[in-house]
Amino acid sequence: MNRNRRIFIIVFIVFTAIVILFAIDMASRTTAPWNKKRELERALPVPKDGTAIDTTVTDDDTLLAPK
Repeated sequence: MNRNRRIFIIVFIVFTAIVILFAIDMASRTTAPWNKKRELERALPVPKDGTAIDTTVTDDDTLLAPK
């Protein structure tokens, strides 16, 4: 095996490994379309007693009411 072919194979393997690692990283950070509803339920839990979450603006909201 000549030197150029050996360098090409090494670079190809390293590049492929990097692309696979990026793909695994991106896949672990995203939500599959069929899991979107469960993700929303985990982000906004609904109490078991049926009461709704109060989303009204309060006086301690510093972003909307500067002091």
